[in-house]
Amino acid sequence: MKKLILLLLALTLVLSACGGGKEDSENTIVIGGKKFTEQIILVNLMSQLLEEKTDLDVVEKADLGPTDVLQQAMKDGDIDIYAEYTGTAYMIVLKEELDTTDPDVIYDRVKKGYAEKYDITWLDPFQFNNTYAIAMREEQAEELGIEKVSDMQAHSSDLILGSDFDFLEREDGITNFNEVYGLEWKENKGMDPGLMYSAVKDGNLDAITAYATDGRIPRFDLRIIEDDKGFFPPYFAAPIMPTEVLEKHPEIADVLNELAPLLTMEKMAELNSKVDIDGERSSTVAKDFLIEEGLISE
Repeated sequence: MKKLILLLLALTLVLSACGGGKEDSENTIVIGGKKFTEQIILVNLMSQLLEEKTDLDVVEKADLGPTDVLQQAMKDGDIDIYAEYTGTAYMIVLKEELDTTDPDVIYDRVKKGYAEKYDITWLDPFQFNNTYAIAMREEQAEELGIEKVSDMQAHSSDLILGSDFDFLEREDGITNFNEVYGLEWKENKGMDPGLMYSAVKDGNLDAITAYATDGRIPRFDLRIIEDDKGFFPPYFAAPIMPTEVLEKHPEIADVLNELAPLLTMEKMAELNSKVDIDGERSSTVAKDFLIEEGLISE
């Protein structure tokens, strides 16, 4: 019995030492992310930069889930920072009607809306717009004479479109997209984003709803089809965090805002391709970029 009591006491001490979460330390910051390559890279970039330039203890929780999961986690205090996209925030979270595609206007509205409704602050946006984009093999697009989405109306009934599952449900997704452009696809296949690019490259799909910063677009010789009716809103990513957390740790804004002008469309596509095509680790890609830009030491 005495041995059992000692064992239970030891176990209790071990669990206490391990901690029960971020609430154990006012100095701990948890960074979350969505379930795709770009987001995982952004988690690594932000965490490595904060670890280098502040005294904060940073915990990474990449691959958590979509916007609603991350939004709830932030509300519950389980995460402190994640990178959100302006178009997603504007249409999916704030549920606003899209009456402009001006990126600065959308950012200002999102920043104000999040502050008023959720007491969440948006930091400076990165310089890449990861909007949805329709992509086709260059050769097929040339053969059919497709340069803009409106050109697809005459061909869509013979074409198979691949899209991520989220696109099938979103306000800025397949139903409204088809209605605006008058499209009726031969088939629309929902699938994992990681599989879409190989499928269209190999001819198993005719078009996909790609992410504009995906490095596989240039690597696989895909053509971005012009969104000539301006259906898709801008999707500029930016770190967001509860205002009360930022007030406790104002240094976070100064540090993360250093990333804003450096992450351009070309650079983000390059980082994504290093992971998705070259097979490098997200943490390594992030570290190499930060060292190259002189933001952290080797």
